[in-house]
Amino acid sequence: MPMTAIILAAGEGTRMKSRHPKVMHKLLDRPLVSWVTRAARNAGADRIIVVVGNGAEEVRAHLASEKDVECVEQTERLGTGHATRVAIEAAHVSEGPVVILNGDLPLIESETIRAFADTVSSGEHACAILTMTPPDPFGYGRVELAADGTVARIIEQKDCTPEQSETLLECNAGCYAFDGALLAAHVGEIGCENAQHEYYLPDMVEILRGHGHSTTITHCPDYVEGLGVNSRVQLAELTALAQAKINEGLMASGVTMLDPKTVWVGPDVAVGRDTELLPMTMLWGATSVGEGCTVGPNTRLTNTTVGNNVLLEEVVGVDVTIDDDATCGPRAYLRGGAHVLESAHIGTHVELKNTVVGKGSKVPHLSYIGDCEMGAGVNIGGGSITCNYDGVHKSRTTIGDGAFIGSDTMMVAPVSIGAGAITGASSCITKDVPADALAVERSEQFMKEGYASKRLERLRKEA
Repeated sequence: MPMTAIILAAGEGTRMKSRHPKVMHKLLDRPLVSWVTRAARNAGADRIIVVVGNGAEEVRAHLASEKDVECVEQTERLGTGHATRVAIEAAHVSEGPVVILNGDLPLIESETIRAFADTVSSGEHACAILTMTPPDPFGYGRVELAADGTVARIIEQKDCTPEQSETLLECNAGCYAFDGALLAAHVGEIGCENAQHEYYLPDMVEILRGHGHSTTITHCPDYVEGLGVNSRVQLAELTALAQAKINEGLMASGVTMLDPKTVWVGPDVAVGRDTELLPMTMLWGATSVGEGCTVGPNTRLTNTTVGNNVLLEEVVGVDVTIDDDATCGPRAYLRGGAHVLESAHIGTHVELKNTVVGKGSKVPHLSYIGDCEMGAGVNIGGGSITCNYDGVHKSRTTIGDGAFIGSDTMMVAPVSIGAGAITGASSCITKDVPADALAVERSEQFMKEGYASKRLERLRKEA
């Protein structure tokens, strides 16, 4: 049967003290809600339904890029039971296992969600509760099991006796799996006879028991999977847990880290063996780094593909590709589809945008190269730029193999510089340069002997 994941993300998160919805706060490289949708997706969920409410437009806008996610709005926030009912009715969910997850549960694993759904897939149980055993269970609802292993009841912390607090260590993580048909049939029976006048999803346990159906548990193998985020302190704590888990996995696979606490890597990043990640390195999104590289310090790569044996020192790269044996930095900025080919060098204070730097070419320092197709073996002198924008249009510059661009050359696009051509330093190139030609564009130097000392003498008399 198809599995549906319903993610509750409508809450205000008042303890975050923020104008943004709680689920939009980032853990490592992505908002909390996207950690949960990612886990549900990897667990094989056929449908992912996110219930939005507070800050609905911001959450919708973010999730628009996740094409397999449906959003349902809970216009009145009347509790988790009400949110689940809104999702069931709006999305017409009526069969299969339905897993209810919280949008602030970033560390839950896809394997746990799959096992959670499988618990109710056979029809033996109508409901499963996700449980954990944290080191300090205080504050969590405790799950009391019957002799046959089914759930007898959930006892909230405030209702626990001292003995129950000591002996009942199975804690409710606040997530549930249901037989979809039974959930759809009975979710409307949840009442709001409580101090908050809200509809609470845990009430479904007693409702289903009353109809003769059993409830069981799915235990988290690692208690951190059941930890939620309610404050910025907890966000920092869970970020550290995620950071440590990812970094430990990378180091176990052959990646070196001088100081793992100062390296941050997103969950979808791949890093090859014998690569070293130096302090203050951040690897985000769909970034892939090959083998034998040195990345950092002070380097941030987002959606960047890096080959083997690459050196990146103090580099910011966004949506770029860097091929084998290239070197970049320190203090280089690469963006907008830039592609650095094999053995090329990008130096200090260089910015590349939408540019191909050919094999073995060099842009050593203090240059901006945008919208450019550069051949192999090109040397770009310091202070050179491609003037690619006229205020309305972006135009391209083409530089042939082996060209030598003198320092402080302005290349006013659209313009083409042929293979083997040379431009004189401080030239403003506005016309195409043929292959093997020399192009020099500068005004004649004017000199007036003794002018400087006479000027200084005059200024002192005027003072």
